[in-house]
Amino acid sequence: MQARSALFDLYGDHLRNRGGRAPVASLVKLLSPLGIAPPAVRTAVSRMVRQGWLNPLRLATGPGYSITSKAARRLDESAARIYRTGRINWDGRFDLLVLEPPTGRRDRQRLAANLVFLGYGTLDEQFWVATRTSTEVDLLLDEAGVRYERFTAVHAAGTPGAMGLVSRAWDLAEIGRAYDRFITEQRPLLAGVTVRSSDEEAYAARFRLVHAWRTFLFRDPQLPPALLPESWPGAKAAGFFDRHATRLRPAADRYVEQCLDSGVRLPRQKGR
Repeated sequence: MQARSALFDLYGDHLRNRGGRAPVASLVKLLSPLGIAPPAVRTAVSRMVRQGWLNPLRLATGPGYSITSKAARRLDESAARIYRTGRINWDGRFDLLVLEPPTGRRDRQRLAANLVFLGYGTLDEQFWVATRTSTEVDLLLDEAGVRYERFTAVHAAGTPGAMGLVSRAWDLAEIGRAYDRFITEQRPLLAGVTVRSSDEEAYAARFRLVHAWRTFLFRDPQLPPALLPESWPGAKAAGFFDRHATRLRPAADRYVEQCLDSGVRLPRQKGR
């Protein structure tokens, strides 16, 4: 697990609703159970400051970092999709982007990753489609200096034709297999965390669960049910995630609060 990615998870899942700020000592402490060393945390924090995700600030307990407005938008978008707090409605229309891709390979890769995160699938490097509009895409493309045009489109053949378009833009079979692997890989890890486990163990297990689930933000556009195959594996995986994320949440919250409130190494707590 990379420190930068873990920091996004930490701020999004635990710190966003606690003011979006934390002392650097607490950040180090909270990522330690994930096997992330203090130098890696500090390097990742510095990088996120340069990229406009974090702002340094002075807290009563020492130096710390808070999320920027840019980070708040991204974390809120992520949380809504991770926990599916909004209904997925579709009026039959696609959001269509026609753009001139950057000339540099790394710039193209970065742009593609950001568009996929926002729910867009690619027909080629110039044409991207999504089943929902994004308030962030215009800002993203403007910041990247990309020339583009944006359209609202309806497939002339209706839903059957739209499903054909979806199959070109996204590999749903591979996404479905990834959901099956997610359950297979996570089940034995979560089975070992019981009421006798420490808060730290529950926190670490839940963190890894959310981290693994978060990767689907860069794979699954969360299409409306009308465009998904029958017995979609994502539905089963979502139920699995919700069940265990909810089960481990109280212990994880206790551990986070203790790390934020205390400047010393926490004792392992048993008998939850």
